[in-house]
Amino acid sequence: MDSNAFFPDGTPMEDWFGEAPDYTAEKSYPLNAFGIAPAPSLQTQAIQSLIDRIAEDGGGTLVVPAGRYCTGALFFRPGVHLHLAPGAILQGSDDPSDYPIRETRIEGETCQYLSAMINAEDCDGFRLTGEGILDGNGLRSWKAFWMRRAWNPACTNKDEQRARLLYVAHSDHVTIQGVTLQNAQFWTSHFYRCRYLRILQCRFCSPHAPVKAPSTDAIDLDACKDVVIRRCFMDVNDDAIALKGGKGPAADTLSENGSNERILIENCHYGFCHGCLTLGSEAIHCRNVILRHIRVDSGFNLLWLKMRPDTPQHYEYIRVEDVQGTVDHFLQILPWNQFFDMKGHRQIPRSAAEHIQMTGCTIACKTRFCVAPSPAQYTLSDFQMEGNAVTATEPDLSRLENGTFVPCTGSGT
Repeated sequence: MDSNAFFPDGTPMEDWFGEAPDYTAEKSYPLNAFGIAPAPSLQTQAIQSLIDRIAEDGGGTLVVPAGRYCTGALFFRPGVHLHLAPGAILQGSDDPSDYPIRETRIEGETCQYLSAMINAEDCDGFRLTGEGILDGNGLRSWKAFWMRRAWNPACTNKDEQRARLLYVAHSDHVTIQGVTLQNAQFWTSHFYRCRYLRILQCRFCSPHAPVKAPSTDAIDLDACKDVVIRRCFMDVNDDAIALKGGKGPAADTLSENGSNERILIENCHYGFCHGCLTLGSEAIHCRNVILRHIRVDSGFNLLWLKMRPDTPQHYEYIRVEDVQGTVDHFLQILPWNQFFDMKGHRQIPRSAAEHIQMTGCTIACKTRFCVAPSPAQYTLSDFQMEGNAVTATEPDLSRLENGTFVPCTGSGT
């Protein structure tokens, strides 16, 4: 078998990872065939009523035709899919009150928070397809967030109420293909407890200038398994792909949390992002993750391991290969203290990162290894760097010795 068909720990990839999605034709329900025409006013109720009708009819695809349609939160039901035709724009309201508060998953916790614009929970087989656009209409929320942060630098990401663009939870065999997701108010796409998830040929775009779009991660995988992300373009003002799964000193004991496993990311193009592949900050276990055949225009970090001192974390069997481009840091591993909360516990939980391989990369950067060993908090072991052509303009923070990192005492080169 081809060596590319194995995960880093030797687990063979299922054939599913190489297969193209196979859609079964079902009845289409175009908005304009049901009296819903493009309009600047919100059409949330009319669109939701059509979603409910499709479900009652036994399932089918809601089709957004060419034109701009505006909506608040929409809730899809099992058997109902969404297709955005060429020229279609489904734009979200910029009023937080159009996104009902309900129990959901956000920043590694299950809590009450705003619904997303597109919500699909317990919707096995859900599909979002087409060449059209989901637009989060985020400018108003970005400005409000930065104003709040200027007034109160300690405010959290959730203090300024902002809706995610797409939230899919407890759903297997999900396909997101061809669409553009842009101008998210908060995270662009968030997948929680999904298995067999395909994200193919999509574009994720939110600006980092002139107004920065805060926390607009392109793809957040939260306790997901068996995921392929292929031929996507990501240009956002936060992490491109972030693996999550829970936070807090007892996070690994809570049934609502979980690990991310068997994640394949390949043949993607990054514009700007904070982290091309970020593990954390709300993650407890990530295993068998591959990032390969990637082009990066600019960003802060290629591989970023966020080590929370208030959360037990285990990152293992991660492989980064054949990445070309420009970033600030080839590898960054630092304690991550944002919104630190021991929740009454006194002992810092132990964490580890091991079996990490970066190979065949051609990268221009400021620093190769922005790594801060912290033996009291975490251990770093079995790191392998092979066949990389990395040019750096600044000294490394640490150097690699026998598979682990030790602080530099000289120039670090």
